[in-house]
Amino acid sequence: MFTEESGKFFHNLMEKKDFEAWLDNISITFLSLTDLQKNETLDHLISLSGAVQLRHLSNNLEILLKRDFLKLLPLELSFYLLKWLDPQTLLTCCLVSKQWNKVISACTEVWQTACKNLGWQIDDSVQDPLHWKKVYLKAILRMKQLKDHEAFETSSLIGHSARVYALYYKDGLLCTGSDDLSAKLWDVSTGQCIYGIQTHTCAAVKFDEQKLVTGSFDNTVACWEWSSGAKTQHFRGHTGAVFSVDYSDELDILVSGSADFTVKVWALSTGTCLNTLTGHTEWVTKVVLQKCKVKSLMHSPGDHILLSADKYEIKIWPIGREINCKCLKTLSVSEDRSISLQPRLHFDGKYIVCSSALGLYQWDFASYDILRVIKPPDFLNVSLLGFGEIFALLFDNRYLYIMDLRTEKLISRWPLPEYRKSKRGSSFLAGEMSWLNGLNGQNDTGLVFATSMPDHSIHLVLWKEHG
Repeated sequence: MFTEESGKFFHNLMEKKDFEAWLDNISITFLSLTDLQKNETLDHLISLSGAVQLRHLSNNLEILLKRDFLKLLPLELSFYLLKWLDPQTLLTCCLVSKQWNKVISACTEVWQTACKNLGWQIDDSVQDPLHWKKVYLKAILRMKQLKDHEAFETSSLIGHSARVYALYYKDGLLCTGSDDLSAKLWDVSTGQCIYGIQTHTCAAVKFDEQKLVTGSFDNTVACWEWSSGAKTQHFRGHTGAVFSVDYSDELDILVSGSADFTVKVWALSTGTCLNTLTGHTEWVTKVVLQKCKVKSLMHSPGDHILLSADKYEIKIWPIGREINCKCLKTLSVSEDRSISLQPRLHFDGKYIVCSSALGLYQWDFASYDILRVIKPPDFLNVSLLGFGEIFALLFDNRYLYIMDLRTEKLISRWPLPEYRKSKRGSSFLAGEMSWLNGLNGQNDTGLVFATSMPDHSIHLVLWKEHG
């Protein structure tokens, strides 16, 4: 039965069809317009619209123009897009919303890369996805402190009554040897003297938990027991002051470098001289015993290697293989001896590094080739204190410097007092060294640098706690 309401329905249906046909024609015409004409058309339609149409337009525009792509995209695609942004921009993006902060904070690769770029060590075993943003925030603060010269603080150790010449640092403990015929062991964190024993006048010291080994201006080497202060061994044979000592309990060997131009190899337990290594023509100011970490025709990983250095040369000896060893190689930076070496020598089993007036020289231990020469700025005459994979610690008469070895740029400096100068370089040293391979938020603590002062005190430069 055809009713009045049925008629209205069909009438409206016809109107809808007419409207759709009209809309199709308008759409075709609209698409043929230029952008400017389209904008004018929209402006005209908006001017004709009432409140209902404007509200409708506002609601739909917000949906179209303010789409949250981080919320809509799969997480993997979001992470891919975020990798193109710099860390500072990402931190700003974290403020957009809780959802954005959650996604960005969980983008592990982004924050790990940012940390690496700052010279930060990455521990891939950490599974917490929110961990690395926190690490980056800690890293950026520490790097800002370094840049602003605010990362360190100073302290002093007072107790000797005469010149302090010999210093050696290990695991939070600093040993000092003095012309007052004593050696002291200090806890750097508290400034307290743990042990003080009577010795000869010390030119070099090295220690472990039980013993202290000293090289002396009296031409001898001695071994002392910390707990009792007793001298357990005396090594006699050098005819000049002993400027450097090193030892290996594993090999039962002690080595010493002297002003008599020789290196002596001793039995650590008995004091017997096993060999005298000759070939140096200047004072031997540094000896280093270290296990090799690379393979070559001359040595294998695990071999014990002895390095000895004088004013112009570094000599390499296979000390662990045979006592009566021959020099494997002599390294220098100038054949005519016009350029002298600094007495501080770095050897980690892979690389040898030494400083000279021309800059820092780095040798590859497998081939003995010079890998690079790092030249500091022209106005600086810096010396080496420590060398790592990421950073180097350098100093001159006025400042302590940190160099980023990836760019060879100085990134920080710290003022030094008028410390006591020494040609042989034993009266100053670096402290903790692990941070030179990359900071990690835990290794930037403790001692950075120590030097003896004219008033017989020890000046310490320490890492300041994180802000």
